[in-house]
Amino acid sequence: MRSKRQMWPLYAAGFTTAFGAHGIAANLGGFSDDAVTSLLVLGALLALYDGAEVLLKPLFGTLADRIGARPVLLGGLLGFAAASAIYVIADSPAWLWVARLGQGAAASAFSPSASALVARLNPSAKHGRAFGSYGFYKSIGYTLGPLLGGVLVWAGGLRLVFAVMALLGLAVAIWAAVDVPSVPPLPKTRQTVLDLLRRLADPAFLAPTAALAAATAALSVGVGFLPVTGRLDGLGPIATGAAVSVLAACAAVVQPMAGRALDAGRLAPSRGIAAGLLITAVGLVCAVLPGLLGVLSAAALIGAGTGLITPLGFAALAAATPQERMGQTMGAAELGRELGDAGGPLLVAAIATIASLTTGYTALAVLIALGPAVAFAVRAARLRQRA
Repeated sequence: MRSKRQMWPLYAAGFTTAFGAHGIAANLGGFSDDAVTSLLVLGALLALYDGAEVLLKPLFGTLADRIGARPVLLGGLLGFAAASAIYVIADSPAWLWVARLGQGAAASAFSPSASALVARLNPSAKHGRAFGSYGFYKSIGYTLGPLLGGVLVWAGGLRLVFAVMALLGLAVAIWAAVDVPSVPPLPKTRQTVLDLLRRLADPAFLAPTAALAAATAALSVGVGFLPVTGRLDGLGPIATGAAVSVLAACAAVVQPMAGRALDAGRLAPSRGIAAGLLITAVGLVCAVLPGLLGVLSAAALIGAGTGLITPLGFAALAAATPQERMGQTMGAAELGRELGDAGGPLLVAAIATIASLTTGYTALAVLIALGPAVAFAVRAARLRQRA
C-alpha cells in the first residue's frame, strides 16, 4: 500500500507537465490579447516552454543525481506554481512571456526527477508497469489539456488557466512532500565529459532514446497534421477532433498493458520497441488513405505504436543505467523526446511544402521503420556468421 502511495504524486507530476505544455499551448492561438499579436509572436510563445525543456532537462537530471531527485522534484513543482502565479498577479502581456518561460524551466526540473524516482522506487521487475502507469497519466494530461484549457479560457480567460496550474503545481508539491520518500543520492565514481559521451553513445542508451524520439515525433505529427488531412478530405471539426482523441486514448490505454506484459516476461523490450516502431510507421502510411477511415486508422495505429514504445523504452533505459546516474539518463532521454517532438512536425511540414502532406507522412514512416529494418539486418548477418 505504501509503495502505491509513493507513486501517485509522481503520476500527478507527469500529468502536470503534460497539462502545462498543452493546456495553454492549444489555446493561445484563439485567445485575443495584446501578448499574441501575430503568428510569429504565437510561435515564439509556444517555443518558450519546449525550448526551456530542451536546454535544461539534462542539467536538472544531473542535479537530481547529485543532491537527490526528491528535492529537485519539489523545487520544480513549487517553481511551476510560482511561475504560473506570476501571470495571475501581473496580468500583463510582458509577464506572460516570463511565466511561460518559468513554467518550462520548472517542468525541466520535475519531469526527469519524477522519471528517475519511478525507476528508483520500483524494483527492475516492476519497471514496465510503473513506467506504463506513469505514461498513462501523462497521456491523460496531453489529452485533457487542450479541452480543460479551452473550458477555463472560456470561463475566465487565460488568467484562470494559469491560476489552476498554480494551484495544481502547489497541490502536487505538497502531496509529493508527504508521500514521496527521500531517496538519497548514491555514491558514484568521478565522470569526465568523455565518459559521459561514451555512455550516451552506447547502443543501450541510443536505441531506446531514438525510439522514444521517433514515437514522440509521430505523436506530434498525428496531433498536429491529422486534423489538417481530415479537413482536406472534407471532414468536419468533430470528426478531426475525434481522431486526435482516438490517438491519445490508444496511447494511454496501451502503455499500462505493455508495461504489464514486460514485467510478466511476455514481451521483450527490443522486440516490443521494434513492433511499436513498425505499427507507428504503418499508422503514418494509413494517413495517406482518403476519408474518415484513413484518419481514424492512422490515429489508432500511431497511438498504439507510441503507447507500446514509451514504457518499454524507459524501462530499457532504467535497466541499463547505474542507479547513481538515473537522473542524468532520464534527463538526456527526455531531451531526445523533446527533439523528436519538434523535429517530426518540422520534417513533415518541410516536405509538405516542397511536395505534399502525404509525402511528408511517408517520409517520416520510412525513417521510423528504418530502425527495426536495420536491427533485423544486423541480427540476420550475425546468425549467418555463426552458421
